Amino acid sequence: MLVNHNTMNKTEINVGSDYMDFVYKFHNTLLDQKISLVYVGEVNQHITKVFTAMTEKNLTENDENLKTTKRIYHIMVECLQNICKHTDDPLTGESKRPGSGIVMLGERDDCYTFTTGNTISNDKIHSIKTTLDDLNSLEGDELKTRYKKMIRESRLSEKGGAGLGFIDMIKKNNNNKIKYHFEPINDKISFFIFNTKVDR
Repeated sequence: MLVNHNTMNKTEINVGSDYMDFVYKFHNTLLDQKISLVYVGEVNQHITKVFTAMTEKNLTENDENLKTTKRIYHIMVECLQNICKHTDDPLTGESKRPGSGIVMLGERDDCYTFTTGNTISNDKIHSIKTTLDDLNSLEGDELKTRYKKMIRESRLSEKGGAGLGFIDMIKKNNNNKIKYHFEPINDKISFFIFNTKVDR
């Protein structure tokens, strides 16, 4: 199922043979990667509700158990909020509200995968990378201790919890590690790709 809501480009699509070939290959790529839901565009409260509702419908059709469904829902909302709050303008590198990006839900025999991508200022890469590498190095009890410590010390940034959202995702996800990649765009901006999985 494909949701396309590209608010950034309103130009008319040139439907030629190259475009038709692209659509065919894109469709096959989604099938090969077992991607069941895709959204591209602005992420706001309305889009979050729509995407989570579609995901819930998809999980219900798959007869997924309630525990797994709740974990997926929680992680999805957290990821969508990250895009909404932490996307930077691809031209200026400054904060952009609401944010925009790509969101994908994939299905495997043993897990679901959730992937997001959005533009982010290069100045923030080191901090994000350091946080994610640190959290990925922690195990169950260490993660719980870190989470409680951060809440107790109220180490919050101006946009939200300093890593609390990432910790919460890992905690609710059986300590599955977070995968990420920064694809450089220019000297100001990179494309931040974030991936996590939920065991079935």
